[in-house]
Amino acid sequence: MENTKVIVGLGSCGIAAGANKVYDKIAALKQADNLSFELKKTSCVGMCYREPLVEIQDDTGTYLYGEVDEDKIIEIIEKHINQHDPVKDFIVHTDLFKTIDNEYVDNQVKIALRNCGYIDPENIAEYEANHGYGAMFKIRDEKITQEQVIQNVLDSGLRGRGGGGFPTGMKWKFAYNSKSDEKYIICNADEGDPGAFMDRSLLEGDPHAVLEGMTIGAYAIGAHQGVIYCRAEYPLAIKRLQIAIDQAREKGYLGKNACGIEGFNFDMYIKEGAGAFVCGEETALMASIEGKRGMPRKRPPFPAVSGLWKKPTNINNVETWANIPWILLHGPEAYAQYGTEKSKGTKVFALAGKIKRSGLVEVPMGMTIRDVIFKLGGGIKDNKKFKAVQLGGPSGGCVPEYLADTIIDYDSVNATGAIMGSGGMVVMDESTCMVDVAKFFLDFTRKESCGKCTFCRIGTKRMLEILERITEGKGEEGDIERLEELAHQIKDSSLCGLGQTAPNPVLTTIKYFRHEYEAHIRDKKCPALVCKKLITYEVNPEKCTGCTVCAKNCPTNAISGERKEIHLIDKELCIQCGMCYTKCKFEAIKLS
Repeated sequence: MENTKVIVGLGSCGIAAGANKVYDKIAALKQADNLSFELKKTSCVGMCYREPLVEIQDDTGTYLYGEVDEDKIIEIIEKHINQHDPVKDFIVHTDLFKTIDNEYVDNQVKIALRNCGYIDPENIAEYEANHGYGAMFKIRDEKITQEQVIQNVLDSGLRGRGGGGFPTGMKWKFAYNSKSDEKYIICNADEGDPGAFMDRSLLEGDPHAVLEGMTIGAYAIGAHQGVIYCRAEYPLAIKRLQIAIDQAREKGYLGKNACGIEGFNFDMYIKEGAGAFVCGEETALMASIEGKRGMPRKRPPFPAVSGLWKKPTNINNVETWANIPWILLHGPEAYAQYGTEKSKGTKVFALAGKIKRSGLVEVPMGMTIRDVIFKLGGGIKDNKKFKAVQLGGPSGGCVPEYLADTIIDYDSVNATGAIMGSGGMVVMDESTCMVDVAKFFLDFTRKESCGKCTFCRIGTKRMLEILERITEGKGEEGDIERLEELAHQIKDSSLCGLGQTAPNPVLTTIKYFRHEYEAHIRDKKCPALVCKKLITYEVNPEKCTGCTVCAKNCPTNAISGERKEIHLIDKELCIQCGMCYTKCKFEAIKLS
């Protein structure tokens, strides 16, 4: 038992699911029975649909237990630790035998997420034990020049993982070539789409990987100051980042002659942002760091020439920085072996929506969307029909089921009308209304517009008004064409990526699901039975028992009928609130 480790996943997702209580229970059992195993903490394992997660490592192997609560952990400790008999019913993954979740793990290639869920993010020694800061030592010991570092990144084929997909090495080269004694490195950890879950999990689970990546970038372009711009809504990420920065300073990895490289002086700090979606755009982000309102500016000049405080600046997002140490340590060829001709390496996705296995996955570029959803994600909840997937966050696009064999790379995804974004993948089933989806995402981007550009500020509002009319049964002929015209004007006339991509959900749903818009406008029907104003409620006489529950809960007294008699709904009085449908225990209310 002396060699046994019990590791609890304590990322934000685990804590929300009750992992703290499980950890405290294990600690109490350990103390009460004087058990000698080592109790440790880690962060998000990625298997969020199985939280809370507890891993046990012993002489026989590694066992990951899922959906652990305080009662289950008592049984696990008793049988696995005391009796050396793993509880197979609770194990979600192990290399010793096949489990239902093997596909989720076995189809991944983890580079950015290599340490997440495996190390204690608050212990720098565990990062060091997993080749942490080895890339910086390699630069120091082999006297690798700035130009050689940049060439390594170019040769790897790494493209920015924040959405635009611009070649990372080229971006660094521009900043390196900008002549200035003062340069800056920035980590953009403020992206606000579902992929931001990925940013948060990386910062919570492996903060030193991001710090080391930024340190390498600073060495390459000649910067002496770094800023991590992180939204204040990520308190655990900020806490662990600050611990990591303090530890790195203490070890000499930051500060004067950082990592033992003579003359390389580099340090960084955290800037907490207010969580504005527009601050995912680099010029708006820099304005916020400078204490100004987060609004984009015209380019050129680009940040590599005139960025933070008008000095040359290089900005990459969390996932991009986390890849850098691995590339420098293992070589660009090792990274470039994954992916396609124009999109190398791996990509992290946050799986969400109507999917059986939601969570964080990292897959090689070139895998199909379908394989991600069905092999890793396990398919659609309740075995319903797969309808579409939203790629790229609120300003991404909806890819229909018949294009699910599209491979994941920048060019292929862009060709569908969606974008890679920072890795949001929201899965939708047959019960999803695509007009309602477009309205939902457009409402978000409209609210997040900084208001600088007229077309973004006013155009998105006009588009939203049209969508609201359509979903309320007030759509008119010509509304689809108006939406398309406004969408293209907004894309062409907006200054930054928010406005340029905000219409994507509308354009892609019109392109692939035009028939749903037409049904809403012409037939005044919502095929998915989602838009309340377009739903007709009727009593099914074969199932109605006359219990009167529906009538008692109807706010407009639209339902009549005596007890134990079949009830009727007055469609003139019905306001389509859905209360009768929700309250009926006999499924006697029909929707049409």
